[in-house]
Amino acid sequence: MSWKKQSILSASQFSKEDLLDIIALSEKLEKALETKRNLKLLDDYILATLFFEPSTRTRLSFEAAMHRLGGRVISAVGMQFSSLAKGETLFDTLKMVESYSDICAIRHSVEGASALAAQSIKIPVMNAGDGAGEHPTQGLLDLYTIFKRGFLTKKPLRIAFVGDIRYGRTIHSLVQLLAHFGAAMVFVAPDELQLPEKYQKFLDNSKISYLKTSSIDAIKEVDVGYITRIQEERFIDHREYEKFKDAYIVDHALIEKCQPHIAIMHPLPRLSEVSTDLDNHPSAAYFEEAHNGLYVRMALILGLLGINY
Repeated sequence: MSWKKQSILSASQFSKEDLLDIIALSEKLEKALETKRNLKLLDDYILATLFFEPSTRTRLSFEAAMHRLGGRVISAVGMQFSSLAKGETLFDTLKMVESYSDICAIRHSVEGASALAAQSIKIPVMNAGDGAGEHPTQGLLDLYTIFKRGFLTKKPLRIAFVGDIRYGRTIHSLVQLLAHFGAAMVFVAPDELQLPEKYQKFLDNSKISYLKTSSIDAIKEVDVGYITRIQEERFIDHREYEKFKDAYIVDHALIEKCQPHIAIMHPLPRLSEVSTDLDNHPSAAYFEEAHNGLYVRMALILGLLGINY
């Protein structure tokens, strides 16, 4: 498969066959962990996690994935706790990481940082989120969640993306992955936070049906509602964030007006955009989604290291 033994930088690098292979491997690993807590496949391998932006789920799931595979982890978390705070260049940091590990995951506030990493070092690099660019491993675990909910083969799968679509790197990745499956997409956001032009062009070129709207009512007709927070850290003018931060709220009352089989997803963390009164509702898929990150990232680590399972 073309995705193996290389870096993961963008959702655009995957074919449909790649995606089906990753799903199948993730499913196999999930099944294996029902009876084993450590698969002992990566003894003597080391993963470096370089998280220069805040993270909970992504960092912990990468590290848990490596531990479940029998490998080891070294970490640099936060700019202020690395030599970058002393003025060291990212390139120099990466060259040290190359010396100490076999594979790395990097999150950075600058779009393109993971691509720079992949150009700078010889070990595989996994983009764990680069600014407002992409988050391809999140997109892959989102795809796996949609698969497990039984929607991936639905013709057509209908999905509404709600919230911060302009800066939503998880959305940017998932849009590209779902295009392989002919999904019909709705983008629910204020005009200022709508889908960037480059992804609109991608959908046009892929002949994917999509609609842009500011009305949350669009969620009532879809199979999956993918909700995102308005990202305060991406706004230069805080007044703009204040204007949009409570633009959309998905709660029990709204879900009762939706399709009975709808799945509500969220990459987390959430603020007020998904009400806690949904947490025990059958539609709530966001904690399940986070859990699925373990299996998908296990699959990716094995594939990039060229370990067959």
